[in-house]
Amino acid sequence: MFFEFGLKDIIDILLVALMLYYIYRLMRESRSLNVFVGILIFIIVWLFVSQILEMRLLGTILDKLVSVGVIALIVLFQDDIRKFLYNLGAHQRMRTFLRFFTSKRTSEREQATLKKSIMPIVMACMQMSKGKVGALIVLERNMSLDDIEVTGEPVDAAINQRLIENIFFKNSPLHDGAMIIAHQRINAAGCILPVSHNLDIPKDLGLRHRAALGVSQETDALAIVVSEETGSISIALNGEFRLRLSAEELEGILTTEMNT
Repeated sequence: MFFEFGLKDIIDILLVALMLYYIYRLMRESRSLNVFVGILIFIIVWLFVSQILEMRLLGTILDKLVSVGVIALIVLFQDDIRKFLYNLGAHQRMRTFLRFFTSKRTSEREQATLKKSIMPIVMACMQMSKGKVGALIVLERNMSLDDIEVTGEPVDAAINQRLIENIFFKNSPLHDGAMIIAHQRINAAGCILPVSHNLDIPKDLGLRHRAALGVSQETDALAIVVSEETGSISIALNGEFRLRLSAEELEGILTTEMNT
């Protein structure tokens, strides 16, 4: 029985390896890698004691610790688990699969309306880039940003180029925070975003870029950054940066990503 090794066992091993890999990535991004390594060592010891050495007393104690530990880990890492499950559901292949059931299509009228709301954002970013005015604009997609909106000041206004520029004007009390745009309206400004602790971010990128990357890691939102030092325009999406964008590139990315 020990040497019976079939296709089902190979699939089983591959699935476990894939699960461990994604848990490793999740823990590394949340700076909990040492916790992951400790849990892995504990599981190996538990399996060795209970399955190989067959120590009943110690195995029973470890079994109890594992059953209690699972609940403790869920409570301790509830935000990371929620992020992992969200990323799983928001994966591009999963979304493509779900389209067969939802059959959601964007009409020509909706596309025209979307383009009208995108152009003021692009024009405002270009003007602020020329004047080296720092800005951070977050566009909501499928995942609600209500918990972030409440950290700022409500605006609830139509998307307007001059309004965006005035909010991020250097003497404006809201210029340091993030602007939240949802449902083709400016919902709030001066909002506080979660800051990414990714150590691979280039040193020349400041706090705005870290905040943009942070919100793109925790949600599916698209974050636009205008650098106050260089005037360059960047986008953070799905935990990755697209740097030094032109007006055409910015418009193209917004049009493509806000349609999905």
